[in-house]
Amino acid sequence: MQIINARHQFYLRGRKVALAFLLILGLGQSSIAQNNPSDNLINYEDQWIHYGFLIGVHSSKYMIRYSDYFTSPAMDTVHSIVPGNLGGFKLGFVINMKLTRSLDFRLLPTVGFYENDLSYRFTNGITQRELKDATMVELPMLIKYKSERRGNLAMYMVAGINPSLEASGKGDEQDVGEKLELRNWNLAIDVGVGLDIFYPFFKFSPELRYSYGLRNMLTDTENAFSVGLDKLTTQNLGIFITFEGGPSTKRKLGKKTKGAGQIKARQKKRLKQ
Repeated sequence: MQIINARHQFYLRGRKVALAFLLILGLGQSSIAQNNPSDNLINYEDQWIHYGFLIGVHSSKYMIRYSDYFTSPAMDTVHSIVPGNLGGFKLGFVINMKLTRSLDFRLLPTVGFYENDLSYRFTNGITQRELKDATMVELPMLIKYKSERRGNLAMYMVAGINPSLEASGKGDEQDVGEKLELRNWNLAIDVGVGLDIFYPFFKFSPELRYSYGLRNMLTDTENAFSVGLDKLTTQNLGIFITFEGGPSTKRKLGKKTKGAGQIKARQKKRLKQ
């Protein structure tokens, strides 16, 4: 029990450190942008689609609801069922398509590595831990609402759905009657906030995103681990960084080519606005 409590404290502190990191990074970049009047990737929005990649770490846990059977005399030896808060990481690609001046559509094929657990605490002081780890293939489809650019910075919010399918997991087909059996696909709602930071050749974006599972992951098959539960869903809090490539600084306009003079003129016009 002490190990689980220490782990909870570790992830709570980790979230606070991550939030502080994002704030410091944003303030630092804001001061740089104010001291530097030139904008990077000024023709970034002229290209309607961008590609990139993402990496992230996350903390995930189960959300449970007890069944009526849990309060029956048959389970009077079980004191409680407590979900743990465990970490993992994700890797994926970014496909960003421009819809309007302020809206983008983002498709993020991602592979996530998860660990989740439930601790069954008995009245005699014994705790039995049921660990479930899995590799999930996810396909978040998000709408991105972005603010006006201020120098090389822009804030944004994202929201959408995230279907996922389990690619592999340990123990899923072994001793099913003695293990917590869950469904192999899920559907979640994702919401998040982030900061676009424009560099000369790419766009870097730290992002904080929360995912709330909609599907009850319990199967129709009941056993000793699932009989006390009526509903089990997932929740996930992730910190991501994405890198997206920008268009070339020179673009053909009819038979002419946009050169340094035209870029400088465009910069001056933006500064006056």
